[in-house]
This record gives sequence, C-alpha cells and structure tokens, in this order.
Amino acid sequence: MKNILSNVKGDLFGGLTAGIVALPLALAFGEQTELGAIAGLYGAIAIGIFAAIFGGTPTQISGPTAPMTVVSAVIIADSIKYAGSFEAGLPIVIATFVLAGFFQVMLGLFKLGSYIKYVPYPVVSGFMSGIGVIIVISQIFPFFGVNSPDGGVMATINSIHKIPEIVNVFSIIIALSTIVIIYLLPKLTKKIPSTLVALFVVSILAYFLIPEGQILKLNSSASIPSGLPKIYTNFFSVFLDAKHFLIVIEYAATLAALGAIDSLLTSLVADNMTKTKHRSNQELVGQGLGNIVAGFIGGLPGAGATMRTVININSGGKTKLSGVVAGMLLLTVLLGLGKLVGHIPNAVLAGILITVGIGIIDYKGFRYMKVMPRSETLIMLSVLFLTVTVDLLFAVAFGMVFAAILFMKNISDFVESKTYSESLQSFSREIPWLDEGDIEDSIGDKIYIKHLEGPMFFGSSSRFKDMINALPEIETVIFRVDRVPYIDQSGLISLESACLDFENRGINVAFIGLQGQPKDLLHKVKIIPNLVPENMVFDKFKDCLAWLESKYDGILHKNLTA
Repeated sequence: MKNILSNVKGDLFGGLTAGIVALPLALAFGEQTELGAIAGLYGAIAIGIFAAIFGGTPTQISGPTAPMTVVSAVIIADSIKYAGSFEAGLPIVIATFVLAGFFQVMLGLFKLGSYIKYVPYPVVSGFMSGIGVIIVISQIFPFFGVNSPDGGVMATINSIHKIPEIVNVFSIIIALSTIVIIYLLPKLTKKIPSTLVALFVVSILAYFLIPEGQILKLNSSASIPSGLPKIYTNFFSVFLDAKHFLIVIEYAATLAALGAIDSLLTSLVADNMTKTKHRSNQELVGQGLGNIVAGFIGGLPGAGATMRTVININSGGKTKLSGVVAGMLLLTVLLGLGKLVGHIPNAVLAGILITVGIGIIDYKGFRYMKVMPRSETLIMLSVLFLTVTVDLLFAVAFGMVFAAILFMKNISDFVESKTYSESLQSFSREIPWLDEGDIEDSIGDKIYIKHLEGPMFFGSSSRFKDMINALPEIETVIFRVDRVPYIDQSGLISLESACLDFENRGINVAFIGLQGQPKDLLHKVKIIPNLVPENMVFDKFKDCLAWLESKYDGILHKNLTA
C-alpha cells in the first residue's frame, strides 16, 4: 500500500490522461465488432482496473488493443455465422473471451511469460505492421460513409470497386477533419490529447451542422446503454457441447497467445522508459483476470496498450494506482454519458482508427530493410503478408519457426568456421582481459568495459537491455566486440537503443574490435558516426587506452600492459 501511495499526484494525472486517451479508442475498437462500441468501453474498464491491480507492470494501461480487436472481430463474426444468429452466437463469444483469460492466467502460473524475449524483432515488426494495414483497410468503407462488407480484409479489397457508388461526402469531410486534428494539434500543444479533441469537436459540429440521417452513427448499429453492464452467465453450456467446445478452445488459445505477446511487448517498452523490470508471469495473471471479468460483462478482450502506457508514464504515472484511475474514469463516463456516445459519427471513429493503424506500422523495420540480411527482411515481409491475408497466430508461428531455422543455420556456419567458440556470458562486471591491466582499479568508477562474446541475436537482446538498465553512474562505456561475429536486427535495435540512451545521459560510448558484418551494419544504419563518432571506434584496446590517458590524465595508472 505504501508503494502504491508513493506517487499519488503523478499517478492521478497519468491515469486521468491515459483514461481520456483510452475513451475514443475503446469506442472505436468496439465499433469494429458486431458487439458495438459499448463492448470496447466495457473491456477497457474491466481490463484496465483488474490488470492494473493484479498485473506485474506498475505503469501499464490495459484495454482493447488493435491486434486483439482484429482477432476478436473475426471470432465474433464467425461465431454468429456458425450459430445462425447474434443471440445464438453470443454465448460462444463470451465463452471464448472468458476461456482466453483463463488460459492467460495459466500461462502466468506456469511461468511461461519469460519466453517473450525469444520473439525476434522481424517477427514483431511484420506482425505489428500487418495489424496496422488491417486496421487501415478495415476503415476504408466507414471513411466513405458505409459499413465494411462482411468477410474481413480480403472482402473489403474485393469490394473496393463499389466505393464510387456509395460515397458520402459528409462522412469524408468528418473523417478527414478528425485525421487533420489528430495530426496537427500536437504541433500546437501537447497538453490536450488530440484524439479526444477530435472526437468531441468533430462529433459536436456534425451533430449541429449535418442533417439527421445523412451519416451513420454509433446508435445505427447498436444501442449504447448507460449504467452498469449486464453479467452473462448463460455461456457455461457451451463448455459441455463437444462440438462448440473445440471451436472455443481454438479461438481462446489464439486470443490468449496474442494477448500475452501484446501485453509483454508493452511491458518491455515500459521497462525501457522507467528503467525498471516488470514481472512477466504476474502480468499474464493480471491480464487474464481482466479478460475473464471483461468476458462476463460482454466486453472486448484486451492487453497492455503501448500508446496509453507511454502517455501514462510521460504524464507522471509510476504505480498501479495510475491504471486503476484510468479504468475508474471510464467507468464514470459509462455511468453518466452512455446515451451521448450513441451520437458519435462512425466516420469520426474511422478517422481515429486510420491514424492508429498508420501509427502501428513499424517504419523502422522498413527503413532497415536495405541494410539487414535478406533472410531477416523476408521474415518480416512474410509475417506481414500472412498477418493480413491468412491468420495472425499462424503468421507469428511461421515467423518464429523461420527465424529459429535461420538462427540455427547462422550458428552452425560460425561453428564450422571456428569464429564462434564461446557462449554469451552473463551481464555483470567481468574479469578484465589481459591487455586491460589494472584499469578497473584506476578509473573503474568512471568507465565501464563490457565484454561481448558471440552473436548478438534475439535471444540475448533482453539480457543486454538488463545490463544497460543496471549500469551505475559512469562517464564512459566501452564495448569490446572483438568476439562478436554477427548482429541480427533484434541485437541491432537493442544496441541502437542503448547508444541513444547513453547519448541522452551524456555518457561517452566507444567500440573496440569491430569487424566483419557488425562493423558494416553499424556504419550502414549510421550508428557510426551519428551516435558513436568515428574517433571513438578503435581497432585495439591500446588505441583506446591512449584516449583514456588523455581524458583521465593524472588519474589513470601508467602500468597498464600494452
């Protein structure tokens, strides 16, 4: 309790800000499904509060997210189609959401959360970009004023030729106005969330300026109730029907796996920003409990939301209280303003979601395509393509298998060429190498020498981040990379993030012994010279020693070996 109340002012402000940003997104995500906008709000409240209380990432803000919504929309549509009607399909949907939460709790209890670090960056990049593409495509028809055709992304693409026949000028103006406000307002001020401003300003103007019936609104597809939600208990029979149960298990496993990946990736982002370390297994338990509660009240399942978490941290949130505050704010909105939500135009939410989709696309991954090995670029593009056209979980599974095979091949090549002979050492202060002499005794409080051995790949990047976060107050970090024969994209991103962090903290960075592929790669992506000057890249330790002697003249002992 003492820890939770240690930052009340910052947590209140962070939670309120994150909750305000979450409101339009929750409504927009809910409207993407046949459960309606209110389901997004229900999910944001339940997951936001319970995941904050029981989770393992103090600053995380949870709720419906783009990846989870895309999968949920497919599950809901398939369940209704399978059952023959909305009423008959709803118990299957609720059972799926509750079981997915139960699976996540089990993942946490069986301590499987730590395995998130083995998801390679190209897989994450392709997956997130694919989600972004799906969201943008799904909003094409709402942008022009009509509901999206049934059948998902491919059905939308196949129906694009019909757009000239159904264009609604009012909807286009509304959607474009929403997008313009979201992108331009932050250039004027960042004190007010641009998404929230766009939601209210454009909705109010549309209410007074556009005649009734000229545009689709949220209450066109679903009634927006106010007050506490209904609790569903009539879904337990689904578990007793073998035919239904097999379908539910498949859907629930997909949601649970996706939610786990989505949440723990956000936890890693929070760790990097706060210089703390989340408890991954506890986070899965919290997310699972939140999704179970959301299922019982007909809310969309969700996960840790990266953008809302970042906003919470930047606004002062530091403890679990911030997440509870965000959820309680949305509950207050539900109890008081539920009926008003029904007047929001669909085109406003289309504009919001288009900006969300564009923001999710991993542009850094595309920017590095020209310099990364072709095999890693192929992984990223394959996952992106499969995410959009086939299935999200299949795309991630394919990418993981592809990356594992590629990694085994690279390691095998290094073993055969005898360029890789030692395993990665733990990230702690190592015993000095022979040519370093007693330098640590002389100026060990001012410099830190990190010995890196073996390839920097997706399996080691998380330990590298742990070391960076644990560094004491020093002036110079020296990376000895004489024995690093290969860096993959995950390792590159970790190294770049570390150098950016050191630059922001005013810490000098030096490389000793760069060679082969790592040297070429760091030059191609401009880590050298943009983050590490050319004069801080040394071939041998004795070359770096000359720079150290000039910088710490009078302190450094002169009896170091050559």
